[in-house]
Amino acid sequence: MTQVVAVTGNEAVANALRQINPDVCGIYPITPQTDMMQRFASYVSDGKVDTEAILVESEHSSMSACIGAAAAGGRVVTATSSQGLALMWEMLHIASGDRLPIIMPVVNRALSAPLNIHGDHSDAMGARDTGWIQLWSENGQEAYDNTIQAFRIGEHMDIRLPVMICLDGFIISHSIERIEYLEDAEVQNFVGPYKNFLPLLDLDKPKSYGPLILPDLYHEYKKAQHEVMAKVTDVVLDVAKDFEKMSGRSYGLFETYKLDDADIAIVILNSAAGTTKDVIDEFRAKGVKAGLLKPRLFRPFPYRKIADALQHTKAVCVMDRADSFGGYGPLFMEIVSALYHAKDKPLLMNKIYGLGGRDYLPEHAETVFSELIELANGSPLKNVKEYLGARE
Repeated sequence: MTQVVAVTGNEAVANALRQINPDVCGIYPITPQTDMMQRFASYVSDGKVDTEAILVESEHSSMSACIGAAAAGGRVVTATSSQGLALMWEMLHIASGDRLPIIMPVVNRALSAPLNIHGDHSDAMGARDTGWIQLWSENGQEAYDNTIQAFRIGEHMDIRLPVMICLDGFIISHSIERIEYLEDAEVQNFVGPYKNFLPLLDLDKPKSYGPLILPDLYHEYKKAQHEVMAKVTDVVLDVAKDFEKMSGRSYGLFETYKLDDADIAIVILNSAAGTTKDVIDEFRAKGVKAGLLKPRLFRPFPYRKIADALQHTKAVCVMDRADSFGGYGPLFMEIVSALYHAKDKPLLMNKIYGLGGRDYLPEHAETVFSELIELANGSPLKNVKEYLGARE
């Protein structure tokens, strides 16, 4: 039976980790993730999980401990935000390069400087090329569901890669909402027992991880790493089908909302998608064919399928809650790349919004859709990239 609760996103993800009962968890606090690991640590203290909690001196140490535990043969988790993810940078590449399926919720938060503890996507976007799979979540329910599915995806014997589950700081992590919990036994049966692959603690078969590779093989190793990533999309979809059978909740590589016949559309990640859907309903009531595409799987990026979903539109705005200074927003660059080879493609513009926790309001979406209507009707595009709602 499903249990309906009113909880925060952090609490929901911590509960998912409790239900899965990992072997090892590296713990280090950082706002707005702290509450998640604090709750999970209480499960450890209360004997509700068998997890070995490792309290470390930094996020770099946390990921280092996770790498060692995963290489030894354990099911391993941790969580972080912002500067914590940035401090892990060196070790993120080692986790993925060594094919270690570490699962890590990332509560998205702005990067310093200046210091800001509120939500945007700068942290995970900065880590998008570290070789980790990335799943993004619109709300607490999706964060909970993505966490459960992440274990099946990352631990798949054809994949064996680490996974980030991204959820917006404070907006999702600390907001209370209605969430449907699955039964513990359902989650455990869905995820299944951990399958070791070349564990270091198998003393009968000695091996090493992360050995020196010189120019004669390093190029080929990285090609093989990319080829593994290319298999991820099919696994994500297969896992989603099984999850839907169990939960009744459907997931794909991305979600569309009234996009099939849309003339104009917004592409946006995570919590801001909900606000955008409400505004789409208002524009639809006025006869405007507006729609939305919300990526769920950001790495690997499903270029062809996203291009197929968008190429019939006339004008699209890609909304980025992160910036690439001196360039366009990171999500915008992916969408442009996806559509480059399309025979028919929409006009594209990029809006940077919500940095450092700045509110994304319905009137912002209304402004964007009004601009898209003008573009679709033949008005020239004045600026490809603009900062939405920025004070003059």
